[in-house]
Amino acid sequence: MKPVLAYMRLAFAVTAVGLALAGWLGWQTTGSFYGTASFLFTATVLAALEIALSFDNAIVNANKLKDMSPVWQRRFLTWGILIAVFGMRILFPLLVVVFAAKIGPISAVTMAAADPERYGHIMEEAHVSIAAFGGTFLMMVALTYFIDDRKDVDWFATLECKLRQCASIRGIEIAIVLAIIIAFSSFLPRHEAATFLFAGAAGLLTFLGVEILGHVLDSSRDAKRMARQGGFGAFLYLEMLDASFSFDGVIGAFALTRNLFLIAIGLGIGAMYVRSVTIMLVEMGTLSKFRYLEHGAFYSILLLALIMYAQSFMHIPEVVTGLVGVVLILLSLRSSLVHNRLHQRS
Repeated sequence: MKPVLAYMRLAFAVTAVGLALAGWLGWQTTGSFYGTASFLFTATVLAALEIALSFDNAIVNANKLKDMSPVWQRRFLTWGILIAVFGMRILFPLLVVVFAAKIGPISAVTMAAADPERYGHIMEEAHVSIAAFGGTFLMMVALTYFIDDRKDVDWFATLECKLRQCASIRGIEIAIVLAIIIAFSSFLPRHEAATFLFAGAAGLLTFLGVEILGHVLDSSRDAKRMARQGGFGAFLYLEMLDASFSFDGVIGAFALTRNLFLIAIGLGIGAMYVRSVTIMLVEMGTLSKFRYLEHGAFYSILLLALIMYAQSFMHIPEVVTGLVGVVLILLSLRSSLVHNRLHQRS
């Protein structure tokens, strides 16, 4: 079995290249050593923020990847990371500005380079709809995990048993999410509430669309085609999940800097560490060794969804968001270790 550091080699290499680019960008932008150091520090903080916000994403990815064929595992870990870095950390912020400001892609890139303050302001104005869309998708992901009669391991038994019993009620997850969306929209002004409700409904439909597509592909009669297409369904699901996790990090990054290119470098470095952790979890079989680790990840997703909703009308520091996820995962790891010790004794 490879040592832990061996899984991080590519991430270390990307870190070196990324920080070199951040330093060069800082020097070209400011022309001073202080400005260059500031860019390097910001890139490091952004990478740490991305890792903290997306560590639970790595656990969920590993859980899904372990059931995929080796071919689709490789495709997700190659194509998927390209989509994650370039799609969500570069193209997504550009597309938000394209639609919000009703300008062309080239004009959006020009604005990002020449007028980062205005660019960041437009991104912040789109925060309500982004929070509602991403929060809804993540909420459905978490509830679908807990409200499942096939789930046979509980961390917080009292709560999870009751949620599992609700699995017989058709569409209960959708009803819960819609009720939460309506409740949070009541705290917003009328025009923002309408935007929040529309974006939340879009997030719900997107989740259901991905689920339906995956079900259709997985139910193919042709065994080879089923394996290939089923892999595509899982691939699509993981990409949408990564996108939902990315929303919070991308928006939060604009609180640290308005420079789109620096944001892409910092978050891209963090995304590579998440990828490395995902590979490590799959190859080392970590999820099977720590029975509650997956629970901690999904509780973290549930709280992240609620935080994203709340951020539509109040400021919650990204540090708090990241710490919540890390603490829950550490607690689930501790509970897993305690269970393992008790099980070995018996």
